[in-house]
This record gives sequence, structure tokens and C-alpha cells, in this order.
Amino acid sequence: MDTAAGRGRPGPVGFDLDMTLINSRPAILASFAEVGRETGTAIDLTAVDRRLGIKLDDELAYWFPPGRIDAAAGLYRRHYLQLAERMTTILPGARESLAAVRAAGQQVIIITAKHPVSAGPSLRAVGLSADELFTLVHGPEKAEVLQRVAAIAYVGDTPPDMAAAVRAGVRAVGVTTGSFTGEDLTRAGAEVVLGSLDGFPDWYRSL
Repeated sequence: MDTAAGRGRPGPVGFDLDMTLINSRPAILASFAEVGRETGTAIDLTAVDRRLGIKLDDELAYWFPPGRIDAAAGLYRRHYLQLAERMTTILPGARESLAAVRAAGQQVIIITAKHPVSAGPSLRAVGLSADELFTLVHGPEKAEVLQRVAAIAYVGDTPPDMAAAVRAGVRAVGVTTGSFTGEDLTRAGAEVVLGSLDGFPDWYRSL
């Protein structure tokens, strides 16, 4: 799995956002609950939780017909922006992981399916920042970004994150802080699986 950035030396690292760097689950599920309440739609929050990480419109398509998705997305974002600051928390090791990449003179690239309107408040809520931020990107689209920025690794919590890293030819680093097990991530191509980002700085410095 040789990369354009090269093996055996530090380089830019891509990070997923939700449930990798931040615990956004409470704000996301609360926002979906409000959407369901205001629209009279029975949204199964357990099902939403199992798919955390996909694009908002794709999730809403499970609950609304095509003609209602845009309005539901606007309603969701209105609630999310109100809830994100007080309901979003940083995940263990996130701050130290970004610091380790920057200490090596490399860039932190955050690649997320989140809308830019939602990503900014989520990062500000926990005091994190990206050197480059790519939003509205999911699945194979993440692979294209990883190749464009010459990343050496992508860190995420979902099988699509791992598959994107494999497709891009970069190291796939899984964290089990989301809805998926280490086995799920390994089957999707994870080269290494961490219980949290607490273990990332030492792994990165060992490259």
C-alpha cells in the first residue's frame, strides 16, 4: 500500500470528524428527534445512530420522500446549530493527535460528510481546527481528497472510512469510538485499530 507521500516517514494525515475527533452523537440524535417531532415523522434514532457518518441528505432519505428532504435538512441544521456548542465534546486523544501531526511539520486534514455550516460550530465547540477542511465528503469521495492532499493516512470510525483509505492507497487507521467494532473496521481494511485516539500520537511518531 505504497503512497505518493511515501512510506516510512510522517506526512499529512486525514481525520474524520464525527465520533473520531468529536462526540457529536448527542447533538445529532437530539436534532433528528426534533426533526421527527416537528414533522410528525417517526424517526428511529437507533437506526440513525448505526449509520452515523453518512451525509445528512442520505440519512434523511430513509425517512422522507425526495421532495421533502431539503426542507428536513434545513430544519435539522437549524436545531443542530442550536445544540452543537453545548452538546459536543472532544474525544480522548483528539487534541494530542492533531498536535502530533503538526509537531512533525505536517498538516491536519479533516474530511467529513458534515455540511460546512455544521462543521465549523462543531470544531469551535471543542477548540479544534483543521489546516484544511473538506466537507460534504463521504465514502469513495474521501479517497479522492486523500490522494489530492497526498495524505499518508486516514483516521476514522466507520467501515466506509477504512475503505476510502484503502482505495486511496494510504494507511487506514480505525478508532472504535463510533458505532463499529474493531472487527468491523479490520474487515473494511484497517491496518491498525485503536480504542481511542490516545494511541495515535505514538503510532504516528513511529512511522
